[in-house]
Amino acid sequence: MAKRNRRLEIMQAAEKLFTAHRFHEITLDDVTREAGVGKGTIYRHFRDKDDLFFQTAMSGFDELCELLRAPKSKSVSFAGQLLGACEKVSAFFRRRRALFRMMQTEESRVQWCKGDLRRQWMAQRRKLAAAVGEVLARGVDEDAVRGDLPPELLAVFLLGMLRTHAREVTEPPGKEPDLRVVVDLFLEGAAHRARRSAAKNKAARSNAGGRT
Repeated sequence: MAKRNRRLEIMQAAEKLFTAHRFHEITLDDVTREAGVGKGTIYRHFRDKDDLFFQTAMSGFDELCELLRAPKSKSVSFAGQLLGACEKVSAFFRRRRALFRMMQTEESRVQWCKGDLRRQWMAQRRKLAAAVGEVLARGVDEDAVRGDLPPELLAVFLLGMLRTHAREVTEPPGKEPDLRVVVDLFLEGAAHRARRSAAKNKAARSNAGGRT
């Protein structure tokens, strides 16, 4: 018989409770009942309720990094890889909505913290940005993405757009704006397509005239 992973079970219970309750409404007694463990077991793995929710929220970064660092086919274009990465992040936010909410709550709380908690959180954020940055680095190599900024910084902006998409979109499931819109907005900006096209054509004509 496989040994039970008590720490994981406790975090899963906390995540489940967060689906229907706010942080201040949940007690460790609630967690013990949901996880089927004694309170002493919780204290063997976590200092207190704050630590339990912090560690649970941080685990979301590890899951996302694991999803993003799955083997990628070299035959898939950069645009395809980028869209695939965005789809994985977006699907995670939808599938693990309670955990996503916990991550957002802890993100707000950590902004006012100093010391070890903030260092741990920022290290996890950097790890996720690096995972997305690996995809964007290919775009830099192919001259599809600007190279004057580090891929990890570009990844921070893209992740911000994906979080906004997950938070702000209110349409029923399956009716959300296509993620291609998010990717296009990230790669091309908010300028009107017709205006961009006209500017490119003008630049091309100018370059062609300079060569004659």
